[in-house]
Amino acid sequence: MLDAEGTGAEARLFRYGEPVPMGAQPVLLVESTVYGVVCVEEMLMRWNAHHQVPRPWLVLVADAPVGLAPAARYRLRALQGRLAGVAHVPYLPVLRTVAGPNAAMEYKAVRNAAVKLRQQLEGKRA
Repeated sequence: MLDAEGTGAEARLFRYGEPVPMGAQPVLLVESTVYGVVCVEEMLMRWNAHHQVPRPWLVLVADAPVGLAPAARYRLRALQGRLAGVAHVPYLPVLRTVAGPNAAMEYKAVRNAAVKLRQQLEGKRA
């Protein structure tokens, strides 16, 4: 969803502790559950901001067609100052049925959500 041209060059998965290349914008991807937000909180407690690693974007992927649980909303509000921003991906049932990202992008709803996600990360109105 972050790779507009489908080249694989724009988005890359990093393992914990792996250095972030200069000029890269880190993105934390998590399901919109209380557990997901707790994991983000734990990651941000270890985030090495004083070594010129930029604050990460948080991408919340809805795991159900409802809003965030109150406990997740509260934690997220407390964490927002440590994030570059928060982007939201709506609940997309098709994501549960596909084998990978290329198959997901065949669906119009996923393509539309991808465009909106990229706009949010670029600071444009979604």
